[in-house]
Amino acid sequence: MCGSTCAAKSPFFETEIRPILREFCFDCHGAVEELEGGLDLRLVHRMVSGGDSGEAVVPGDPEASLLLQLVREGEMPPGEAHVSDEKIAVLEAWIGAGAKTLREEPKHLDPGIPITEEERNYWAYQPIADVPVPTDVRDQRIRSPIDALIAAEMPAGLTFSDEADRSTLVQRVYNDLLGLPPTIEQIEPWLQSADPLWFENLVEQLLRSPHYGERWGRHWLDAAGYADSDGYTVADSNRQWAWRYRDYVTNAFNDDKPFDEFIHEQIAGDELAGPKQGDWTPRQVELLTATGFLRMAADGTGSGDNSPEARNKVIADTLQIVCSTLLGSSVHCAQCHDHRYDPISHADYFALRAVFEPVLDWQAWKPPAGRLVSLATEQDRAAAAKMESEVSRVAAERASQQAVFIQEVFEQELLKFEEPLRSQLRAAYETSKDKRDAEQNKLLANHPSINITAGVLYQYRPEAAAKLKEYDAKIADLRAQKPVEQFVQAFVEPADHVPVSHLFHRGDFNQPKQVIEPAALTVASTEGEQVKFPVNDPELPTTGRRLAFAKWLTDESNPLTARAIVNRMWMHHFGSGIVATPGEFGLLGDKPTHPELLDWLASDFVEHGWSLKRLHRQILTSMTWRQSSRRHSQGETMDAENRFYWRKSLQRVDAEILRDSMLAVSGSLDLTLHGPPVEVAEDETGQVRVDVNQPRRSVYARVRRSQPVGMLQTFDAPVMGVNCDARSVTTVAPQSLMMLNGAFVLEQAALVADRAIERAAETALIGDPVLASWAPELPPLAWRYGSGRVDEEAGMVQDFVDLPHFTGTSWQGGPTVPDAVFGWSILNAGGGHPGDPAHPAIRRWTAPAAGQLHIAGTLQHGSANGDGVRSRIFSSSGWKGDWQSKNRKVETPVAAFAVQSGETIDFVTDCIANETSDSFTWSLELTFTPIDATSVIHDSVAGFQGPESDLQLLPAQINAAWEIVLSRPASEAELEMSLRFASDQLVLMSHDLQGTPPGRSRGEQVLVNLCQMLLNSNEFLYIE
Repeated sequence: MCGSTCAAKSPFFETEIRPILREFCFDCHGAVEELEGGLDLRLVHRMVSGGDSGEAVVPGDPEASLLLQLVREGEMPPGEAHVSDEKIAVLEAWIGAGAKTLREEPKHLDPGIPITEEERNYWAYQPIADVPVPTDVRDQRIRSPIDALIAAEMPAGLTFSDEADRSTLVQRVYNDLLGLPPTIEQIEPWLQSADPLWFENLVEQLLRSPHYGERWGRHWLDAAGYADSDGYTVADSNRQWAWRYRDYVTNAFNDDKPFDEFIHEQIAGDELAGPKQGDWTPRQVELLTATGFLRMAADGTGSGDNSPEARNKVIADTLQIVCSTLLGSSVHCAQCHDHRYDPISHADYFALRAVFEPVLDWQAWKPPAGRLVSLATEQDRAAAAKMESEVSRVAAERASQQAVFIQEVFEQELLKFEEPLRSQLRAAYETSKDKRDAEQNKLLANHPSINITAGVLYQYRPEAAAKLKEYDAKIADLRAQKPVEQFVQAFVEPADHVPVSHLFHRGDFNQPKQVIEPAALTVASTEGEQVKFPVNDPELPTTGRRLAFAKWLTDESNPLTARAIVNRMWMHHFGSGIVATPGEFGLLGDKPTHPELLDWLASDFVEHGWSLKRLHRQILTSMTWRQSSRRHSQGETMDAENRFYWRKSLQRVDAEILRDSMLAVSGSLDLTLHGPPVEVAEDETGQVRVDVNQPRRSVYARVRRSQPVGMLQTFDAPVMGVNCDARSVTTVAPQSLMMLNGAFVLEQAALVADRAIERAAETALIGDPVLASWAPELPPLAWRYGSGRVDEEAGMVQDFVDLPHFTGTSWQGGPTVPDAVFGWSILNAGGGHPGDPAHPAIRRWTAPAAGQLHIAGTLQHGSANGDGVRSRIFSSSGWKGDWQSKNRKVETPVAAFAVQSGETIDFVTDCIANETSDSFTWSLELTFTPIDATSVIHDSVAGFQGPESDLQLLPAQINAAWEIVLSRPASEAELEMSLRFASDQLVLMSHDLQGTPPGRSRGEQVLVNLCQMLLNSNEFLYIE
């Protein structure tokens, strides 16, 4: 029985039942010419008359209706898909109420699924409405038509939040338009501006930035499915020239190219460019580059799989990219049958496919390399030919000289043999290989020294081989001067190629059916007048199919494209589109939350020349966008999901923006525009990283389908299968692990700390007595580095003196060695070099408490020169060990012995007598076991450090880090909290320096840790 929900409203065939049957039944009982079981479910009277098994529906009697019985029992539809209980209940209620229709049905239907009035009335297929802007909404905060339309939809009790503060707005708009954080210096002038139009002026400034195109071009590249590799096969071959399309998109956004032109050029740039006449013009190159949009689908036909299946997959994916991006429609669902949810027929799909078939002809296929267009000019070709002619001359000269050398060596070797063997060998050698008889071959094999070839010439005449290499170098130099041939990855229609397109039964290319001509979607055309495109336009050198299609896309009669574009722009400004599924406006997608706003934006966009920058201005200057993101209880109670825009939703920065922002605040970001992609590769941990030597924006990193960049993928950058309509935003454990342990994050945190130290040197706050007294009492450093005198009788070091100069990697007597006092005495992480006999190199360790100490180590001297080195270990209680090494490795173990708190252990290396060639390594591992405590290992390499930083400067350095990373000073509470953290960390590091890089002091490492915390903060990761 149907529940109360069904009883409340009597269902009708057209509105409730037909969508269910379309989803589950029409494939066999309506969409095909030969109906299964003779049953047609497209019309109610045909259900009543029934098929081979009798009546399918008995109006008023659900139990007697065979259709309902088979659906309930799961026999229909066949296969794994079953009708849900909820939909079965709707079917039952409809039959029980008499199987009603909204209107009289036709007696006959042509084959296929007709488009109903309800389907044509679906919101996405309706003409874009001329929406009046409400004038009766009373809210002083309304700034624009967008605000008025949003406010009109707000339920009573909800209003806009207050405008965000200036600092928040500046940071928000920088991230939104450029994808880069503003510096505190960039923010300050806008905070002080008295101009009432300060924000509008800021928006204009940012829209003029070339980095705007990088940020917003990246959004479009997602939709286009941009990748720098072919994908599909394991080879995943690089697309060497795909980057030109990326740069085209960047430039188009920066130039505010009218979006209708942008679409025309990407769909039909080659048709707009016309044929080549002489050299390609810059405008033709731009138009050809634009067609890279249609070359973004994965294509393995040039890298291992050129099968018909692979070819047709490229075509299908290209159509999916075009239709999801520009029509907001899942047309690809009609590839094998009529769309099960939307009024898009199987024939519609192949009519759209026919638009692209002159280029994507699976029976006359070109692999990726065959679609490249050379940009070489006639001048380039002439220069290359001239250079090759010179190369040929030098190569001939080389060959002649090589022949002379070989002959000379042959004659010399031949003299080593007596007659008649000498003559026999000459005859055999001078006979061409293909004419030698068996006896000659045997003779040469038995006397290999006579077989003089270019490959063995160097063994006989090294000077001859060197001479030939000079020729090789000259040839290489000449070829290096040739103009490098450049290409465009383009989508170009071959001349005079007009293939006949067919509908494939069930999408199978082996089952071609009726001829299909290129056309638009039937449902997006006027009823009874489907828009047709020319099969072969006589006015053009090409068929003109794609050019006609491109113009239809931007024609006012097509309501889909303009809606799809403005919805995407809204999505990137607010985190979610007015239609939350930007690539799916059909029944499988979401309905618009504000349909009138969507139509107003689309209409205004088209009316004002399809200008994206104007659309940005409209959105960014609205109160809807400028309001605060702060939550309040009333708003949360009434609209927790913020569907009515009573506040600005928080947005986590995109993966690329996170990486770019880290590079920016660390001071290492290279803002160079355009060009070939930066390579990516696995590091020693298996993590795919962008080349560390080219810290450019992430939009320039190679997008390799099989090698996604670890950090970007972790933060939801798409791995391109086909394309990406909307990125997911996940919160998962690998993100935390990446931010805590990732090499890239750690590197950037260290660079930020270095910048903070430099910045603080100019703005130190050490005059504040509160800040000056914050530092905790710290135990002395475990390791010291110096020189001194060994008291041989007492067995201990006397007069220990610290080496005064640190180079960044080594302790020594001064900036240069030998130093006037300490001579060659040097200590670094791995070892060092002793001075003269009076100045040994001494590494001193101080026991932090009483306990037992065990010492293991490896001493190595690596030179045969000099007299080697001597290494000894002394404690306050005397000598513990003595070893010598010359050009060898020596183990230096010391059995466990007792030490007292504060006792010093000296590791002394001297030159014996002669300080020549005395560089050494001596790695030490001290296992210290305090009384009643767990053992701790002190490693001389890991524990090596430079001078202790001035901890009185740390408060200023922390504040500087705040200004660098978050573009604002730290508050008093934040600074106090940071200093408490720093104090605890410093005490911890006094006992264990594990994790601190050699040469970095405790204070510096604490600052690095704090900088990493700031990079992990929500304030850095989210746009407020």
